[in-house]
Amino acid sequence: MHLPKSFRQISVHVMKPLTEQEIRAAFVNCTKGEAKRLFVPRDLADRPWDDLDFLGWRDPQAPDRAYLVTAGDAGARGVVLRSSGAASWQTRRSMCSMCLTVHTGGVSLMVAPKAGRAGQQGNSVGAYMCSDLACSLYVRGKKDADVGARLPESLTPAEKILRTVANVDAFLAKVTA
Repeated sequence: MHLPKSFRQISVHVMKPLTEQEIRAAFVNCTKGEAKRLFVPRDLADRPWDDLDFLGWRDPQAPDRAYLVTAGDAGARGVVLRSSGAASWQTRRSMCSMCLTVHTGGVSLMVAPKAGRAGQQGNSVGAYMCSDLACSLYVRGKKDADVGARLPESLTPAEKILRTVANVDAFLAKVTA
């Protein structure tokens, strides 16, 4: 992937720490009541914010439910996701479409209802993502997916981070379109 020169000069993206209230207010594809009731991790203060491009987590009470929240210049945006629980993914090598990490059994189809009327009518957007939503840590080498998880590339680590951010932003744009 060749990134435009102006894109390569951007400094590495760092997410600012978010509070539970900011996270709940960020969701664009669920009602305010649903956002009030969804599970938010209790360990927000312990998260590696300097190494995150987005905050992603699974609901321990509902393993097929996941959440993704970004924080940028336009403020925080979050989406509710449903993951496929298909057992066939447990044995196949698959690539995350956000960070391009290859996993054996560690990638799930994540589906987000579209925001607004389209989502109320049942329209959704899907993408293959790291099942643990730890893309930021895989890209930075802070978490190991397995042997051969990172394919050889000529991009710098900062460019890989920017690509991941761009892929997540593109996914969120589809959800809010």
